[in-house]
Amino acid sequence: MAGNVGGPLSQDEEEVFPIINSSSVTVPRGNYKCSTHLLLSKVPRGSASASDETGPTVNVGYATYLGNQSYPNTVAYLGIPYAEPPIGDLRFRATVPLNTTHVSEGAGGQVINATYYPEFCIQGTIGLGDAGGAGSEDCLKINIYAPYGAKEGDSLPVLFYIHGGGYVFGNPRNWPFDSWIHQSPNVVIVSVYYRLDSLGFLATPEFTDPTYGDFNAGFLDQLEALRWVNQYISAFGGDPNRVTINGQSAGGSSVELHMVANQGQQLFHGAIAQSVFRTPLPTPEAQQPLFEFYSSYAGCGTGSIGEQMTCLRNASVSALARAQDAAVQGKFNGLFNSFHPVLDGVLFSGYPTLQFQLGQFSHVPLIVGSTSNETLSGGTDISVALKEFFPALTGTDIQEFVALYPLSDYDSPSQQFQVATGEPDVICGREAMGGPASLFSGTWTYRYNTPNPTSGSNVVAHAAENWMMFDGINTGFNGTGTFTQQTPAEVAFASELIGYWLSFVRSGNPNTYKLGMSPTWEEYTLSNKVRMVLMQDPENLTTVSGSYMEEEPTAEGDRCAFAISKVLQMED
Repeated sequence: MAGNVGGPLSQDEEEVFPIINSSSVTVPRGNYKCSTHLLLSKVPRGSASASDETGPTVNVGYATYLGNQSYPNTVAYLGIPYAEPPIGDLRFRATVPLNTTHVSEGAGGQVINATYYPEFCIQGTIGLGDAGGAGSEDCLKINIYAPYGAKEGDSLPVLFYIHGGGYVFGNPRNWPFDSWIHQSPNVVIVSVYYRLDSLGFLATPEFTDPTYGDFNAGFLDQLEALRWVNQYISAFGGDPNRVTINGQSAGGSSVELHMVANQGQQLFHGAIAQSVFRTPLPTPEAQQPLFEFYSSYAGCGTGSIGEQMTCLRNASVSALARAQDAAVQGKFNGLFNSFHPVLDGVLFSGYPTLQFQLGQFSHVPLIVGSTSNETLSGGTDISVALKEFFPALTGTDIQEFVALYPLSDYDSPSQQFQVATGEPDVICGREAMGGPASLFSGTWTYRYNTPNPTSGSNVVAHAAENWMMFDGINTGFNGTGTFTQQTPAEVAFASELIGYWLSFVRSGNPNTYKLGMSPTWEEYTLSNKVRMVLMQDPENLTTVSGSYMEEEPTAEGDRCAFAISKVLQMED
């Protein structure tokens, strides 16, 4: 069903999520209603208009936006720009703040329609035979989900969500928050679109001179979105002094990076890091071979750096997509074959793991954890997988790693591979961040232990919690996604997860506003290394929690301590 629905929905239509254009979407949550009419009247800043014929609006000072009333108590404002489009000469450059005067003049006094999801950022390949390139460069937008009638002065806490996808792909439309607000209409939630792959993270040592380009453009996008939130979220009822950042996978890695970044103004006050994608930060020098391959493959490999960058800025998106895909698809043999954040010496002056160990990070309340059976590595050879993920490991290092995971400890070689790669790749981020954080602020850790029920497997794989927390989503290639209707027991478990998360957003503690059936989540400390096992009730009951506390297994802690020591050795 298309998003341009006006008037009351029928009972059958109320069972479908109307603001996502996908015939495969069947999400049964809530009484959805949409309106896409443009208002011509002017609305005082920070107030909401909500007649049935016009729909809810909010005035941010320089423009008034029309939103979707997706539940009776929820409004979604979709695709609001937070920065200038990074096109033309702005390609590969630092984020430029939004020209609000231009937005105001362009609106001409009329209300701007924010009832449709925007184009997502240009996607890269995930290396499974797909081709990247879908999306738009004009993508620096945010989606804002707010309680119906929220207004300036309400001072509601804010959740700022950063999507995952290896810094290569991802579409915030696939992680909607309407049902979160519907469950807890006392927060405001923001999801951010940021540049990905080469368009977000192209790096070469010459970028130390901003004449040519800027490091970490995609991360700078996230920062600019946080600055926009700091300045304007109060119009939606939010409190800029109560912002919690949250992300999964590369989004979790982004949370870690925000905690160590030299970003000046404090833009967040709590953090939730899910399944932190622990790819090492390369230096610009280490990324130089990848840059040269990319530039050459795109037809821009000759001339001075200035001439190459001019050529790349004039190149078609399809040419750039083919170049970035080619590196991942085996045509480039360097150590780093995809574009990620780099250690630029300015925004990131040190490696994250080391900075956490030194206490050099934002001391804010933290939730951090992973799924039970994480791995981001493919294949069957542990040594090869570890070398691909941690290129600086020596042969001796890898032998020591493999010795920690004898086959006799596991049911099968595939389980051995999963644990031996998943712990250093992802799982040990819980200890690498949680241990140091617990010395300064309240810290809670978890192990997510319910598989994606559509996977046909009992393995609790990477991103399994996304299916539960976001209405049964399975993401596909190039920004696509399919939603599956959840059972009552799954909806109940999702509500428990959302309850913990939003309790943390509201109070800095996951227990304050948790569901009544949910167990108390004990804090993690160096003397009490405990974590919550988040799982659906085994009997599929809707009024009983399946979650429980457990102590960190000693063997896992020892293996993670070894992994952290090796990362510190590489970063020293």
